Amino acid sequence: MSASNLDPSRLTIAAAAERLRRRELSAGEILEACLARIAATEPRLRAFLTVSGELARSQAREADERLRRGEPRSVLDGIPIALKDVFVTRGVRTTAASRILENFVPPYDATTVARLRERGAVLIGKTNCDEFAMGSSTENSAFGPTRNPWSLDRVPGGSSGGSAVAVAAGQCLGALGTDTGGSIRLPAAYCGVVGLKPTYGRVSRQGIVAYASSLDQVGPFGADVRDAAILLEALAGHDPLDSTSAPLPVPRYQDALRPEADGLRVGVPREYFQEGMQPEVESGVREAIAVLESLGAAVEMVSLPHTPYAVAAYYLVATAEASSNLARYDGIRYGRRAAAKTLLETYRRSREQGFGAEVKRRIMLGTYALSAGYYDAYYVKAQKVRTLIRRDFDRAFEQCDVLVAPTAPTTAFRLGEKTADPLTMYLSDVLTISVNLAGLPGMSIPCGVDGGGLPIGLQLIGKPFGEESLLRAAYAYEQATDWHELRPDPALCAAQGPAGGPGDGGARR
Repeated sequence: MSASNLDPSRLTIAAAAERLRRRELSAGEILEACLARIAATEPRLRAFLTVSGELARSQAREADERLRRGEPRSVLDGIPIALKDVFVTRGVRTTAASRILENFVPPYDATTVARLRERGAVLIGKTNCDEFAMGSSTENSAFGPTRNPWSLDRVPGGSSGGSAVAVAAGQCLGALGTDTGGSIRLPAAYCGVVGLKPTYGRVSRQGIVAYASSLDQVGPFGADVRDAAILLEALAGHDPLDSTSAPLPVPRYQDALRPEADGLRVGVPREYFQEGMQPEVESGVREAIAVLESLGAAVEMVSLPHTPYAVAAYYLVATAEASSNLARYDGIRYGRRAAAKTLLETYRRSREQGFGAEVKRRIMLGTYALSAGYYDAYYVKAQKVRTLIRRDFDRAFEQCDVLVAPTAPTTAFRLGEKTADPLTMYLSDVLTISVNLAGLPGMSIPCGVDGGGLPIGLQLIGKPFGEESLLRAAYAYEQATDWHELRPDPALCAAQGPAGGPGDGGARR
């Protein structure tokens, strides 16, 4: 495509940065292309809860002035980035997709947001998600579900569905999400983009609306592996404001991107190829493993024997921490406050009106698990299982550098298909949850499409703080294939496009 007819919203971060450096495009032009794409697609996709157009235009003008002087702050200077609406943003509404925070405007930035601002990124808006990041489909948002740009009757995955959709649909060039049990990797797989969950402690959690504090981790979405590496470099690093932040130097992750896999030891967990998996997902992932082997990787089977207990352990640990974290929403200090005559009634009504059904369900589960008489039987036992899961990974990594598996057992399911059965919904994360329990880095990259044209995700799992090996394997596979070049059909998402329904999936290069 020539520069004259190029759609700037379809560029990768790396390509856009190069064009900005050469003065072939301006930050303003890229931003306006993304805003135009948002205007054309939002009536259908509903990826954004807040579009900060004027703030973004101001930031783009400042970036263009720096670029004109030849003084860019970083490769992200002038690049439109979206934020999941759990990132606290100074002066911009932050809702966590909940009625209880519907009108909350924070007075400060999360550390990760501040780092993006320092590097000149243009913050285009806040994306939709499951309420308080509790969900696997972005259907639990108090403001309505987000739709998958590949097929409008499908979910985008959750909880960071809006961020994945925004990147896939060209509404921004990159985005941030959070991953507590698969909430970056699952939407990345369902939407055909790259999503990376770093090691717990690699990226600051300060200023993130908390769900489960020992599991939550911030990570990027990008159109390809290099974009994910660029964003991770900007986000990573010690933060004295976060006591769980690791005081380790940040590698130059782009240096790990090489097109070969010579010497890389790849493990394939037997337990991740389960009965009931969609056949096209299994075949797509196995073909991807064969590609890595052809690139020089040594592939062997490994076992993670405690995998079957991960879902049960996760939904005890996560809900217990949610019960504790969400106690702060009392209708007194900030957020929604219901009219009432007594303090107790204020608490009750504010939470009753402010929290959605799934959030209430998880608070009750967690409170029960932490209650007297049940703490040892449930929460403590779940933490012991968590230790066993971590040891499984430790043993596997004695013989491997990276593990590869499906990101999800199926491609994106239909809107409403699992909302009536919470347990079935929870099982959507069966292949991603263990990584969070063990605090490991993981990512999802595109590795195919099913018969309906829906993306298939390949999950890669690394050692603690082993993001470089993860990125190396992902980049080698990506360069040997062209799945990352597929994009949803732009006409499908446009306001004047056909209505979503079965068979509406489609791809364009």
